[in-house]
Amino acid sequence: MAAYIIARVSVTDWDKYNEYIKVTPEIIAKFGGRFIVRGGETVTLEGPEEKWRIVVVEFPDLEKAKEFYYSPEYTDAKKIREGAALAQFVALEGID
Repeated sequence: MAAYIIARVSVTDWDKYNEYIKVTPEIIAKFGGRFIVRGGETVTLEGPEEKWRIVVVEFPDLEKAKEFYYSPEYTDAKKIREGAALAQFVALEGID
């Protein structure tokens, strides 16, 4: 069953964050993932206004999503993001 990582990101240093953006697609693909949403215009329809960047990545299953997140390659990518953004990452299973 497909699984998703949803990330909410508040970028504080775009120059540094753009370096992170460059390295993540290859790592995500290595674990069978693909971007569904990668930033873009956000419209809050209900609740507090969403001001953070939203990213959604689809993986074949929850195990692959976790393998990606905890991989040495992504651990190195997170170091690039340090000091450039605040982030929340949630992994969840989809439905059949």
